[in-house]
Parts: sequence; C-alpha cells; structure tokens
Amino acid sequence: MNRRMFLSALSGSLFAGPLGAEGQPGEVFRIGVLGTSPPTDPAAVRLWGVFFQRLRELGYVEGQNLTVERRFSEGRAERLPDLAADLVRLKVAVIVAASGPAPLAAQSVTKTIPIVMTNQADPVGSGLVANLARPGGNITGLSLLSADIAGKQLALLREAIPRVSRVAVLRNPTNKDHALLLKEVEVAARSLRIQPHAFEARDSEEFDGAFAAMTRERAGAGLVLGDPMFFLHRTRIADLAAKQRLPTMFVFREHAEAGGLMAYGASLSDMFRQVATFVDKILRGAKPADLPVEQVTKLELVINLKTAKALGLTIPPSLLQRADQVIE
Repeated sequence: MNRRMFLSALSGSLFAGPLGAEGQPGEVFRIGVLGTSPPTDPAAVRLWGVFFQRLRELGYVEGQNLTVERRFSEGRAERLPDLAADLVRLKVAVIVAASGPAPLAAQSVTKTIPIVMTNQADPVGSGLVANLARPGGNITGLSLLSADIAGKQLALLREAIPRVSRVAVLRNPTNKDHALLLKEVEVAARSLRIQPHAFEARDSEEFDGAFAAMTRERAGAGLVLGDPMFFLHRTRIADLAAKQRLPTMFVFREHAEAGGLMAYGASLSDMFRQVATFVDKILRGAKPADLPVEQVTKLELVINLKTAKALGLTIPPSLLQRADQVIE
C-alpha cells in the first residue's frame, strides 16, 4: 500500500467510523484530540482506533452525532500550546490529551473545557490535579503511576541478566515526570544492589551520544523511561540498543514490538479504551472535578525473543512463562 492509499484509508475508515451505526439522537457533540505522535504512526493509528471504536460502542458515531477536531504535534512538544488553543477557539466539549506534555499544554490554555488524559505518569506531581480521588479542576483521566513498577522492571532485568550490576537509565530532562521516576528507580536499585546511571536525550539528535556514553560507562543493561518522544522514535532507540548490544527494558509493548528486548508496564490499548468511557461520562454531564483519576492496575510483560537471541541472551524459561506475549 502506498502512502496516498494509506492516508486515504486512515481518514476514510478508521477515524471516520461506520456511518451506518446507530448514534445518540439529538445533539451533535464536538470533541478535540490533542496527540503527540504523527497521526500516520502505526501505533497511533491503532491506539486512537481503539478509542474511537469504544466511542462507537457507546453510541457516538463521527459524521452522525460526533464531530472530531484532531491536532497532532508530531513529536514537536513546543507546538502543543498553540494546537490546544486552536481546540479551545473551536469550543470543543472536551479535549482528549495524549501523554506527557499534551495535558499540560491543554491546561495552560483553558481552565473550563474538560480535559481527559490518556496516560499521564504523575498527574499530581506535575500539578495537573489536586489528588487522584478528587481532581478538583477541569482534568481527569488515567494515571500510569505505580509505586513499584520501577522495582519490578529492574527485578525483571536482573532475572533476564543475572550478573547485571550497572543499568543505564535514559530520561528526557524536559519531561516533568522523569525526576520522580528516576528517584523511584534509584530507590529500587538500592534494594537490588544495582547501580543506575542516568543519561539524557532532549531530542532524537542526542540519542547517538547517549547510547555511546552508556557503552563507555560499561552499562550492562538499559532502562528507557516512558516519554512521547521516546515512543515516537521507538524503532531507532531499539536499533541503537541492539547496535551497542545493550539489553534494554521499556515501559510499553510497542517498544518491544519495535525491537526492544523487554517491556513491562500498562497496556496503552486498555487505557485508550477506558478514556472513551471518561469522555462519555463528561458528554452526559459529569464534571472532571468529580471523576477520580484511575490508576493502572493491570501490567503486562512482553519479551522479544528474537532480540534476545541476537544479543546472545538466554531468557530463563520461568520468565518466558510469565510473559503476556513472547515475540519470536
């Protein structure tokens, strides 16, 4: 399929929804989508597709009782405030803001239009909500925050690579959540007697230098924190990890599908599906301030066995048996 055919199919089928479906009678709702990845990114197509499919199940059909305004920063976080302001000018009923800086950008331009987060790492620490149970403002949605996820990620790395003692942690210093996540990594590392070493990448141009530095520091494994920019460039990061022969743990299964060794964290598909339920409640009159932010309860482990073999690693059978998916 060439690019023109792909874009046509994307706009004409997946995002548009089946026009023959039964929608809610009466009012036509207008919602805004504020995304961080390009709309043609395969993972973005799939995740937003899950969201719109759930909306259809709830009775909202684009072209009948639903109008969708889509704005995507395509990896350029500095564009998000202007894109969010555009949605505000269009007077959308709710803004669905993707991870990382998108909810913060939306919050900076409106205190009245409801905002639903798809997967925010630490909405309290980043100042988006007062607390999880009673958000108190115009923002609610889903939180990735899990107190022991960093410990489990490092423990899984240790299980896969028993002799690992130095772990390189890739962070984006512009991501406000990473300071907290790095502290959690450091606490977990002490209990496992692992030395974490943080490396930074503000944009894709800094990836090569960061991974070269990891090799110089003799890191035995890597941990990549969750970040929209890292997600967008997941294939390149996986390729660099393979080039440096660095077994690396990620947060989302999409990283493992792109060639990363392992991923342990929340299912983005499940979260995008649940976000549609928040949108439904708000369109029916609920206020974000009264809708508790939901935390991740189900975590999944994905192992790329093909990558493991390329790195010369033998993943213990006990670990493979616990995996939710093994990519071969």
